Amino acid sequence: MEELKIVKDRILEFIKECDDEKSIELFGHLATGKMLRSKLILKIAGVNEESIKLCAIVEMIHAASLLHDDVIDEATTRRGSPSVNALYDAKTAIMFGDVLYSKAFTELSQMNRKVAYNISSAVTKLSIGEMMDIDLTETFNTDYSLYLDMIYKKTASLIEASAASAAILANKDEEKYALYGKNLGLAFQMIDDILDITQDSTTLGKPAMFDFVEGKATIPYLLLHQRLDDKTKLESLFKKELNEVDALWIKQQMERTDSLNDAISQAKALGREAIMILEDENSEGLIKIMKEMIEREF
Repeated sequence: MEELKIVKDRILEFIKECDDEKSIELFGHLATGKMLRSKLILKIAGVNEESIKLCAIVEMIHAASLLHDDVIDEATTRRGSPSVNALYDAKTAIMFGDVLYSKAFTELSQMNRKVAYNISSAVTKLSIGEMMDIDLTETFNTDYSLYLDMIYKKTASLIEASAASAAILANKDEEKYALYGKNLGLAFQMIDDILDITQDSTTLGKPAMFDFVEGKATIPYLLLHQRLDDKTKLESLFKKELNEVDALWIKQQMERTDSLNDAISQAKALGREAIMILEDENSEGLIKIMKEMIEREF
């Protein structure tokens, strides 16, 4: 999309305004990914100076959170390329993340007051969600509501705020678009968690079922834990390197208890709810984004 190139160019302009050669160099190593938040903003608000600026701000915030994520997770790759912390060091990655955050907030302060409030509040939630995610890896979390709250804060809150803010710029119904964004974010994270189990290592770019090894009890594991009569084996495998026999046992139990299928159904239900919300809003592009995500093969 030509519009996404304009967003990338705007981010580079913002970074150049920082007047720091190291930051420009580090920006060259950032993997931009699918730019879901920008696609969402541009579908809602159209392509104009304010919407491009909002996209650039949100992408900088998202990139900063990923830089910090990679340090926390000690990740050496990001979307198949070496991570900034692997190429340089953890301190450099953290400080560059801080540069992106602070520049994004500088630009955000010059935008519509409600937009600035929405995005700023979401970043607070995102940071709390990151802390929750770390805390939830300490023991096997069996609380479904805690998982939902964590993925809402960590992933969905910024997508929700992006959609709501774009609606404000376009004089559209903020509440409807906020709910669409929230559901998109929740479904996106759930499906990401499901793909960790259903896809192979080559497709994922990391070992399959790695979330469980890292200490993440995602929605399929939560549902499985609820349905197992004897929960001790599953709990004993938590945060352990899984051999082929253990991984196969987990998958078989998920199939036997319908845990994986029901996790997929819950993600799809969130997507369908979001589609219904926008049925009267002439938002075919947004409906297409959601359908493509929830109608994929698992």
